[in-house]
Amino acid sequence: MARFKKKGNWNDGMTGLFDNLGDNLFPEVAPMPVLPQIEQAAKKHLEEMERRRRTDIFGGDDDAFAPLDVLPGIDKLSFISFGSGSSGNCAYIGDSETGFLIDAGVDINIVVLELQRNGIPMSRVKGILLTHDHSDHVRYVYSFVRKYRHIGVYCTPRTLNGILRRHSISNRIKDYHRPIYKEHPFKIGHFEALAFEVLHDGTDNAGFFITRGAHRMVVATDLGCVSDRADYYMRQANYLMIEANYDNAMLEAGPYPEYLKARIRSASGHLDNEVTAAYLAQIYTPQLRQIFLCHLSKDNNLPEVALKCVELALVQSGVTQVGDGSETPYARMAPVQLRALPRFDSTGLITLRLD
Repeated sequence: MARFKKKGNWNDGMTGLFDNLGDNLFPEVAPMPVLPQIEQAAKKHLEEMERRRRTDIFGGDDDAFAPLDVLPGIDKLSFISFGSGSSGNCAYIGDSETGFLIDAGVDINIVVLELQRNGIPMSRVKGILLTHDHSDHVRYVYSFVRKYRHIGVYCTPRTLNGILRRHSISNRIKDYHRPIYKEHPFKIGHFEALAFEVLHDGTDNAGFFITRGAHRMVVATDLGCVSDRADYYMRQANYLMIEANYDNAMLEAGPYPEYLKARIRSASGHLDNEVTAAYLAQIYTPQLRQIFLCHLSKDNNLPEVALKCVELALVQSGVTQVGDGSETPYARMAPVQLRALPRFDSTGLITLRLD
């Protein structure tokens, strides 16, 4: 027996207001005709909307590279230089979860200890990007991959061949090689990177255009002049690591033999302070937030000389204030920060922000 009974309503059985009006009051709507032309246009429109959405997210066509997973935006990156110059070059770029090294010319023990001091485990380092095959950029690359086997070596096949030809590095480095090709983007951790042509006397020299969300960093070290492709990418940078190798007067008066001076000054040699300063003044826009002068010569340059030269050029081009990279309130008010990377020491962890 049912536990509850439904009570009858007082109006049960009464005729409704519209009961006798028939079906003409609310006639059934006839379906819209389906035309092949309309279906085709709608499909094309949806495909175009999807293509534009993917372009906004990934910055290119699907065929260019396997797209990154959609990641949340980030407001800052981390940067450390462990040394910059003819005695050894190595830097770190990362976010809170992944990162990588640019070059491996600084002792592995120094790099690992400095990363640990800043709370960055080696498990976070996903690879090493090599700019070219000169010893001050590759000396410790095999030491890294032999000890930390999850790390890949990202360079062009010609650069790898140059390393094996020039240096006594084990052929087993091939096991860790991740071939890259200029003007073709590739993924490393949460980052996308692209190698581009720079002019230097190494083997297949490359600069790197690195992106993570809205952040864009360019590394252009060891170049004798600014090529068209280097110029194209450097103009897009929020953070630019660019060579300022020598002061021309110091080089002229210095002890180097004439053939070496000519090599340094050549289009496949190195950039001097004046050329770097003039170029930065030419390309500066408010989107450029950090400038790192790298690969300063120990014999033919001084940090204060390079900094003064570049700062003067920027101010003369209309930049209202140039910060020194410190975290003081006055320095942070400047639209652009300028630093010279130490030749032998670490910079400590530098936070890269767009705000």
